[in-house]
Amino acid sequence: MPSRSGSGSKTTLGFRARYDALEQRRAAMLVRLTALGAKGQANPAHGRARTLLNESFRKASLAQRAAILEAADWVIMLIERSTLFL
Repeated sequence: MPSRSGSGSKTTLGFRARYDALEQRRAAMLVRLTALGAKGQANPAHGRARTLLNESFRKASLAQRAAILEAADWVIMLIERSTLFL
């Protein structure tokens, strides 16, 4: 029978490391959002993306923050694609 001691390759990050990684992703997405300029800000979804990255992100638990960042990433991607056609 195989040994089940802690010698596996699976490593789990601590709370602080996960928190910092999510904060870095959020900061990168805010940079993407502000880089869209006036065309991106004219899009109605811009406000929703900003709300997701600020209010919703801050109110959510650590486990929910990853899902909120995925949703914000999707909205920002839509804005980026729609500005190509404007």
